[in-house]
Amino acid sequence: MKKLFPELSFAALCAALLSACSSGSGTNSEPLEISSNSSSGADLFAETFDDLPVCTVNREGAIAYVKDEKAAYACEGGDWTLDDEDSTERKSNGDTGNDGKSSASEEPESSGSEGVEGSSASVPGGSSDGSVYDADKNTLKDLRDGQIYKTTTIEVPSKNYSEVWMAKNLNYETDNSWCGGGSGTTEGDCSVYGRLYTWAAAVGRDEDECGYGYECGLGSGDIRGACPKGWHLPSRAEWKALFTAVGGSSTAGSKLKSATGWSSSGVTNEDAFGFSALPAGGRDDDGSYDSEGYHANFWSSTENGSDYAYRMDLIFSYDDAYLDGRSKNYGYSVRCLKD
Repeated sequence: MKKLFPELSFAALCAALLSACSSGSGTNSEPLEISSNSSSGADLFAETFDDLPVCTVNREGAIAYVKDEKAAYACEGGDWTLDDEDSTERKSNGDTGNDGKSSASEEPESSGSEGVEGSSASVPGGSSDGSVYDADKNTLKDLRDGQIYKTTTIEVPSKNYSEVWMAKNLNYETDNSWCGGGSGTTEGDCSVYGRLYTWAAAVGRDEDECGYGYECGLGSGDIRGACPKGWHLPSRAEWKALFTAVGGSSTAGSKLKSATGWSSSGVTNEDAFGFSALPAGGRDDDGSYDSEGYHANFWSSTENGSDYAYRMDLIFSYDDAYLDGRSKNYGYSVRCLKD
């Protein structure tokens, strides 16, 4: 492997050794050693990645070889970066406590069997493009921004149906998204209602590719869109399958709507499957907000021509659930479905 950075000075190497001895990870691994004869050409040697000293400016350009990963890392810009011209993996190890780990790189404990969904490679802003799903706690953590969502497993054996849905509206900020629950020209509360997305934003495309007036033809298969990795925007067919599983579209609304938060109408909402649909309303193409308390609108990934896409609609005064085409310019909520 080609060495990309210059050798450390003797003084810098001594400082690295002192730091390693005083800032260990708390494991029983042996202290760092100089690896002058290492075939990797590294300046430092560690048993595990957590044994590396903090990557600071005085170590800029250092090459460290990690035995258990059989890989070398370069200290660059406060991060240990895999020293491989074909790799984009980065590991943060700067500005931390005594364990040598960055809070940005820590993953939450998960007692569920599913663990981490997707990749841990870096994305803009330094966040991780992945998610952690805990089947025991019924939670999803979006590693892009650290937000945690409730989830629900809707299982109906008689309908041969078993799917995991988000039980809260997506609140990941993208271009052309706004806080739900607004009124007039004032946005609502993202922490309660999540965000409203244009259809192009919901499917993860630019407006001049999939927005109003553009038929983009996404094809078959799961469309991740604005959802975290490992999850996707449900298609029209997947919404219909959900309706069938919970007893049909004529009563699906009462079974999927949250028990509270809706305007009074004499209709009893059971929230029988923990889907807890909230009436965030919508955003019109003129920028005004309406229908908070009255409508819950959710995009599907299914296009309906150049101007429209299918949305699922729940109405405060009806037990039904609807699927119809609406303008791609409108802002609606997103619920993600596990891949």
